Amino acid sequence: MTWDPTQYLKFAGERLRPAVDLLARIPVVAPRRVVDLGCGAGNLTPLILQRWRGAKLIGVDSSAAMLAKARQDYTEAEFIEADISVWRPDQPVDVLYSNAALHWLDGHDTLLPGLLDALAPGGWLAVQMPRNFNAPSHTSIVETIEQGPWRARLEPHLRCNPVHEPQFYWRLLQGHVASLDIWETEYLQVLSGDNPVAEYTKGTWLKQFLDRLDEAERGDFEADYRRRVTAAYPKEADGRTLFPFRRLFILARKPY
Repeated sequence: MTWDPTQYLKFAGERLRPAVDLLARIPVVAPRRVVDLGCGAGNLTPLILQRWRGAKLIGVDSSAAMLAKARQDYTEAEFIEADISVWRPDQPVDVLYSNAALHWLDGHDTLLPGLLDALAPGGWLAVQMPRNFNAPSHTSIVETIEQGPWRARLEPHLRCNPVHEPQFYWRLLQGHVASLDIWETEYLQVLSGDNPVAEYTKGTWLKQFLDRLDEAERGDFEADYRRRVTAAYPKEADGRTLFPFRRLFILARKPY
């Protein structure tokens, strides 16, 4: 999958809100080293630097296109192109922050404890992941794949529930941390435009499947998906579209 910063940032405000909510919950006054794991285009960089002015900020992402945008816009931080599933800092960090990135990775049972290991004693792991995969915005992708001529090629790439329920993460982490807070928030996103839910997912979850099709098939696939999403998310009387979106938050502190 290739990332398109322009498409992704069409809904920058909606994508930013849970990131800001998570950032505000981290009770750290003056960390020295902060990592933004899965930093994308760096749209959180100014907020992190404003919150912790004296910190060294490292943004890590696997997308060269996203990082090019980040480096162009934010020269105050260091950006590293790497596979976030295996990259680890060369020395322990005080805050390891990851917004809407870890749901792309499998093996959460080993991934999250491994991230705890990258923290300095008393350091904080702060994670936000979408948990909206049973909503029509995402089940319509599955239906489009299963009912189309591209099924054999795309179905092996389906990951219908990449994020576990909150209890899974509590049981996974609670024996390894000094404090642990896990919660969910469902944001009622009020979107404008023509079929905005399809435009929203086209910047993230949908794109991985579009990228695997040729131009003609891509158009047919997207048209089928858009038809399903239009029916699932009809416009309100004022022309806007309501798009509820559930997010899972994890805030854990490593023992001293």
